[in-house]
Amino acid sequence: MSENSPRARRLADRIQQIVATMLDTRVKDPRLGFITITEVRVTGDLQHATIFYTVFGDDEERVGTAAALQSATGMLRREVGRQTGVRLTPTLEFVEDALPENARTIEDLLVQARSRDADLARQQEGASFAGEEDPYRKPRDEDEDAADLEDGAAEDSADEDAAGDARA
Repeated sequence: MSENSPRARRLADRIQQIVATMLDTRVKDPRLGFITITEVRVTGDLQHATIFYTVFGDDEERVGTAAALQSATGMLRREVGRQTGVRLTPTLEFVEDALPENARTIEDLLVQARSRDADLARQQEGASFAGEEDPYRKPRDEDEDAADLEDGAAEDSADEDAAGDARA
């Protein structure tokens, strides 16, 4: 069986519900902080469950919560086995989820990008173009071509008159 089998997904969802309920109602450890079970992954053979959690608070509360979960693992595993009814109860491993740190890093990067965009916008306010505002060639209309030809013919006759005056 693969890790994405429907049975493994159902068991992971059920383990998440059981563990969250047990942590809320039955585990009375004072070290247990404000904890959220974010995800449960079960191996394809249903022998091992990795439970990801987040803790709201500082590092001291995270360490205390990790110790409380470690001490309550046996009781939680027994309850998972009793409520799921599987032949072999999976071992439970608690892993602190890195999601809050990743989200904080992404938020910091977005703040930096916004400040750089604002700096660039301030620099662009007084700036002017090095050349023309629109440097690309545009197709010419036939009327403009005819006017340019007439202007060119007038300039050529003026050049001939100037050349004739210079010879004389």
